[in-house]
Amino acid sequence: MKGEEDGALSRRAFAGAAGFLIVPRHVLGGAGYVPPSDRVTLAAIGMGRQGMAVTMELLARPDVQVVAVCDCNQGSKDYAEYGANALLTSARRLLGSGYENWGEDLASPGSLQLTHSFRTSLGMGGRDPARRVVEAFYSSRKASTYKGCASYRDYRELLEKEKDVDAVYVATPDHWHAPISLAAMRKRKHVLCQKPMTHSIGEARRMAQIAREMKTATSLPVSNPSSDATRFISEWIADGAIGRVREVHNWSSRPFWAQGVDRPAEQQPVPEGLDWDLWLGPAPSRPYNKAYLPFVWRGWYDFGCGSFGDMGCYSFAGLFKILDLTPPTAAEACSSESFEETYPKASIVHLDFPAKGSRAALRLSWYDGGLKPPRPAGLSQEDQQMFDRGREGIMYIGDKGILLGGFNGDNPHVYPESAKYKLPPRERGARERDRAMEQWLAAVKGGPAPLTNFEIQAPVTEAFLLGCIAQRLAGSRLEWDTGKMRVTNLEKANQYVDPPYRSGYDV
Repeated sequence: MKGEEDGALSRRAFAGAAGFLIVPRHVLGGAGYVPPSDRVTLAAIGMGRQGMAVTMELLARPDVQVVAVCDCNQGSKDYAEYGANALLTSARRLLGSGYENWGEDLASPGSLQLTHSFRTSLGMGGRDPARRVVEAFYSSRKASTYKGCASYRDYRELLEKEKDVDAVYVATPDHWHAPISLAAMRKRKHVLCQKPMTHSIGEARRMAQIAREMKTATSLPVSNPSSDATRFISEWIADGAIGRVREVHNWSSRPFWAQGVDRPAEQQPVPEGLDWDLWLGPAPSRPYNKAYLPFVWRGWYDFGCGSFGDMGCYSFAGLFKILDLTPPTAAEACSSESFEETYPKASIVHLDFPAKGSRAALRLSWYDGGLKPPRPAGLSQEDQQMFDRGREGIMYIGDKGILLGGFNGDNPHVYPESAKYKLPPRERGARERDRAMEQWLAAVKGGPAPLTNFEIQAPVTEAFLLGCIAQRLAGSRLEWDTGKMRVTNLEKANQYVDPPYRSGYDV
């Protein structure tokens, strides 16, 4: 994608100087046509479930051209997917008529019981299946200028060779988010990075700094700050619907993957097509075992951020905007049994936030693994279900009442009930737009910064990652100095604030 002012004479200036009407190419091309010069060229890095799903969403956009994919896994059919054969079904739906039986060799081999309570279908992933989807999509559109999709094992080679790419989408495991995003931004590529933004607090600071210095458009695919629910809750709380907020409680049904386990003793052979050392990347070296990937890496300290990092990035992005939060001053967790290398099966994390302006200091409590806050009295039958097994929710407690909603604040209700604080009727079948994606693509083209850009999300990320450190040190209160980026009362906690990368993978 080239800016309008590229070159000695802009298109606008040329039209004025020539003195005649130039009909835009998109008019000649018909409805929905986007001229090549207005398309964002994009490379997708990390082709697991999230990588495949979001890349297909990007393919469907006429203003995006996917030109390259990258993954250290050549291809396999062992990625968790949310529905039987869901990834292949999505690909066929994207490709359209005539492709109903496309990719039979990529069909799900079945399902797997990951934990006692969670069974998942297994789907396709890796660079070869991703490349095939991209090429099939553009071939189905009969694009005469299409030259194929490049495929890479190593993101460093991609960034070196694909010099003209405008943007990258990063969807690797958490421990790779920052190294790849930083490398891309330093080459002045715009970045859409999967949540959580980073694996450590130090990385979040660097991501924000480099994004600011390079002036790149950055975002997470998280729409909470832009959602209708966030807007209504913000307005209601600002209007005094529940008085001054003193507490917030947020609970998740995660983890769906194994946590509270020890490192496997067995060393297994590395599957053909997987570069295990590159998958480990900046993390400490260890022998290969199926217990680490795909999907299940979330529960391991070295690779993921547990339930809090997986889901807190959504709800906290909205919370920070609604309550105008700054980083917390303290964190403390209690949990089920602690393990040396994995997050606990269940935990409660308390984060203390300082007062700001007219907002009082407050405590935000996170619950996972089936734990929840006490159920308040007087709730409707519908809202009582928020506290049932497997359900998720959020509850704001003020000095005059409470506000209860789904995990991301959806369908909020105020107690005591008031006709003043009711959601307007919603059009039947209406779905919220993906505002985060829209904002990011607009920013890539020169528009305003997204609400989930790296600078705004760095303190959000800092908050829940401090909670992740508290989970590792359950029972200890951590006093946090955000200015110095240090825990001031427990030195051993600081080793997790900005841990070093493995030699050879420094950024």
